[in-house]
Amino acid sequence: MPLRPPPRVLVVDDEPLIRWAMAETLVNAGYTVNLARSAWEALEQLRTGEQPDVILLDLRLPDSYDLQLLETIRERSPASAVIMATAFGTPEVARGAAALGAADVLDKPFDMALLPHKVEAAYHRAS
Repeated sequence: MPLRPPPRVLVVDDEPLIRWAMAETLVNAGYTVNLARSAWEALEQLRTGEQPDVILLDLRLPDSYDLQLLETIRERSPASAVIMATAFGTPEVARGAAALGAADVLDKPFDMALLPHKVEAAYHRAS
């Protein structure tokens, strides 16, 4: 059985340090990572680039602050698994994200060492 390439991951977060930490963690684990710091940048990458296998999506961005962006991403990139990351996690947010097709919701701050495992699990559920 041929080996699959590692999942392509799009990290969408407006906080530079968090974006960097997620990217470094995933690159060190062998993933291919692209970055976006806003909803607009994420949607532009989905429009013009190769579709990611997994999207790590911050709930609150400068140009998006609710689950509407998740819904738009699921419409534009239905094969991508989406993991929400938020410091504003509530049971309502988790239920809403799950209803819109999010594979997982991570409450910030979270242990970066768990991130590759979360990405891998979401990738396998989606494929």
